[in-house]
Amino acid sequence: MVEAVQEGIVREVNGYDKPAMAKQQQQQQREEESKWYEEEIDDDLKLCYALNSVLHRGASKYQEIALIDTKHFGKALIIDGKMQSTEVDEFIYHESLIHPPLLFHPNPKTVFIMGGGEGSAAREVLKHRTVQRVVMCDIDEEVVDFCRTYLSVNRDAFASDKLCLIINDARAELEKSREKFDVIVGDLADPVEGGPCYQLYTKSFYEHVVKHKLSDRGVFVTQAGPAGVLTHKEVFSSIYNTLRHVFKYVKAYTAHVPSFADTWGWVMASDYPFSLNAQQINERIKERIDGELVYLNGESLISSTTLNKSVYQSLLNETHVYTEDDARFIYGHGRARRD
Repeated sequence: MVEAVQEGIVREVNGYDKPAMAKQQQQQQREEESKWYEEEIDDDLKLCYALNSVLHRGASKYQEIALIDTKHFGKALIIDGKMQSTEVDEFIYHESLIHPPLLFHPNPKTVFIMGGGEGSAAREVLKHRTVQRVVMCDIDEEVVDFCRTYLSVNRDAFASDKLCLIINDARAELEKSREKFDVIVGDLADPVEGGPCYQLYTKSFYEHVVKHKLSDRGVFVTQAGPAGVLTHKEVFSSIYNTLRHVFKYVKAYTAHVPSFADTWGWVMASDYPFSLNAQQINERIKERIDGELVYLNGESLISSTTLNKSVYQSLLNETHVYTEDDARFIYGHGRARRD
């Protein structure tokens, strides 16, 4: 009899509690998922960042935009599901992108930034005393307005009299411009299939547009995607090889960016050699730049051009040339979620 009662209780409890428990577990799972930003790196690999909150989400004609507050890296800008920068370590990316080409140029006065909508690249350019005019051309006005509103660290850059902000396709703007520039910067989103900027990594663009818009001794630089041992063949080696088909001197360099969970790559190109040593770079930093750089000095800049054996050999052996019909793309699309 006792066994029958106990069995009846078990049956009743099980019959009553299972749906409730399942619902509770689903709710807990949703709450837990809402606390994380996920970025897909490959079919079987994701990076997850713990969230305090999602501050803003939106979509423009060209891209999805999100500003999230992460526990580890602070505020982070997400475009098309890809981490663009975080307030804790964005200085690594932007100092590496901007200062090498400006320091190697003998006297940079005019700079054209392709993309750069968040304003950080312009902020770093404006630290150089020699610079008189900065043109920032981003195709997406909503991204620019979003960053100008929410990224307070760049408000002075956006307000500078030296900055000329243009909303347009960078290729179209350069093609119609009568001006030549001492430095042209590609602060572009990663080349994602269906994205707005992969054509700005192609040989035809570098050869027929960028090169003709550089002044004498001009320098071009572009961000070139992941450059780690396992990731550098996605686009980094191809961008490097493509630029070797257009310019006489091409210099690849890398740095570890913690929030990207990878080594990142940049490529500089010019028809004049990059011949400064660490001491000369440090002297130019002291002479030219207002304020202190947080990440870059002469020694770290020179060392960043020394690639590990695996990546170095891949760059030497790369045969792919980036074209409109034969492009390489970065994989993955992340997700910023909240209930």
